[in-house]
Amino acid sequence: MIVIFCLMTSVSATLGASLSDQVHQTPAEMFHKPGGAALINCSHSIESYDRILWYKHSNNKQMEFLGYMNVMFGTPEPGVNVKINGSANKDKICTLTVEDLSVDSSAIYFCAARYHSSEAYFGAGTKLTVLGKSVTPPTNVTIFQPSSYECRDQKNQNGQRWKTLVCVASGFYPDHVSVSWQLNEKVITDGVATDPAAKKDKTSRDYTITSRLRVLAKEWFKPENRFSCLVTFFDGKENQIKTANISSTETDKGMTRENYLKITQNAKLSYGVLIVKSCIYGAFICFLVWKLQSSPRKQSK
Repeated sequence: MIVIFCLMTSVSATLGASLSDQVHQTPAEMFHKPGGAALINCSHSIESYDRILWYKHSNNKQMEFLGYMNVMFGTPEPGVNVKINGSANKDKICTLTVEDLSVDSSAIYFCAARYHSSEAYFGAGTKLTVLGKSVTPPTNVTIFQPSSYECRDQKNQNGQRWKTLVCVASGFYPDHVSVSWQLNEKVITDGVATDPAAKKDKTSRDYTITSRLRVLAKEWFKPENRFSCLVTFFDGKENQIKTANISSTETDKGMTRENYLKITQNAKLSYGVLIVKSCIYGAFICFLVWKLQSSPRKQSK
């Protein structure tokens, strides 16, 4: 057990290292019904490396060490319902078999290649879902227009105004989805913020995911621009893509710098005219008062 603890400490410290692109896991994702078994393959092309370690990462839990293969000898952890077969040598395949699947088996499984006390390198992971209902692609994908009350940012980007588009995909199961955005059929990544995980409805057990795209107001108001939200859903065999599109149908009624300067100049002009009129009116009143005061004097003479 002491040896395994040391392995885990070293592996955790090197997660995401540069040689991870030479560690390959297949498949990237899979569905299975309860009671069956899931097979996950791992291989590497790192010279001299001859150990494969396996981990399970469940939602909101720490990584769980499942066992390892040393050259051609698999050693699962006690009490873990898995088998480890194959070979850990370069360009060979090591297979993790997760048996007697249940809902608790749903997780992301990682393999890591290692050689004695050297650094370990992780694969990209395999997402396994043990189904609790029928597979259903998104029933609705919608892009909501930016709010008309979304204001100009006076502190950032030199006071440029922004608009936020919101894409909502709902009614899908399980949560094997990804969301991307396009502008006029070209992929855009700047200004994109997508929920880190889809949210599950407790009643229907379906999922919903939201993604937001923040763009300059001037780009949104161009009628020739078409914004697209693409939701990619894995149905167990292949990816299905559902798309929603939107373009602006309104004109820019916002306060641009030019409009602001024009309005302030007109306001200054109007204020100046008002002051002049007030002065003339004041002078006229003074003249009337003087006239009325001088008339009795003339009559008394």
